[in-house]
Amino acid sequence: MPVERLTSKAYAADCRRRQGFNPPRAPQRESADTTHVTVADRDGNIVSATHTINGLFGARFMVPGTGIIPNNYMMNYDPHPGRALSIEPGKRVPTSMAPMIVSKDGAPRFALGLPGGLRIFPSAMQAIVNLIDHGMSLQEAVEAPRIWTQGQEVEIETPFAAAADGLAKAGHDVKIVPHIGGGMNAIGFGKDRLTGAACWRADGTAMGIGGGLARPGVRFWPDKAPDDDDENGIEAEL
Repeated sequence: MPVERLTSKAYAADCRRRQGFNPPRAPQRESADTTHVTVADRDGNIVSATHTINGLFGARFMVPGTGIIPNNYMMNYDPHPGRALSIEPGKRVPTSMAPMIVSKDGAPRFALGLPGGLRIFPSAMQAIVNLIDHGMSLQEAVEAPRIWTQGQEVEIETPFAAAADGLAKAGHDVKIVPHIGGGMNAIGFGKDRLTGAACWRADGTAMGIGGGLARPGVRFWPDKAPDDDDENGIEAEL
């Protein structure tokens, strides 16, 4: 991997030129949203990463040799000494990012994550419960309705609206919302295939990328999933 070339200013200038950004123009507004990506490859490498730089170009420096820009979450600290969130050696700023990899018997079964601030925690947990305890498919689990509370009102997504009266009679202040947390994406690991899923709450998508020639006899099903016992299922599933 030519890290030095990919992180050089000359390469950045060349990318701008090829994308039609010459002459330079004023930067556009950056999205205020957190981003999550879940990636796996055939060699068993898995990355579940939730990234919030918390402002335009985050801390505004690059970790040498990596191309990674750290976030500027230290702005969440209190600059005054002696307070709960004052800056002190060894203290870490709280974050609600919760990328997950679920394993069974030492092997990965699911990897998932989502943006959504404090609502990340219960959303990820509910998806894992849906997968393990309720036997949902990966797509069903990431799209399933969610519920959340921080001790004030109980937030429920629209599909749970029928439960609002019962919750109210139990003493809860119920708030029906269009969505809780952000768009979740996930990968499921089967015996001989990977399955991807992304939910409707964001503009994410699941995709499989391959290289080289297909093996002899490989077939593709654009409109239906392959049989579970088909040895070529991984290509079609991805």
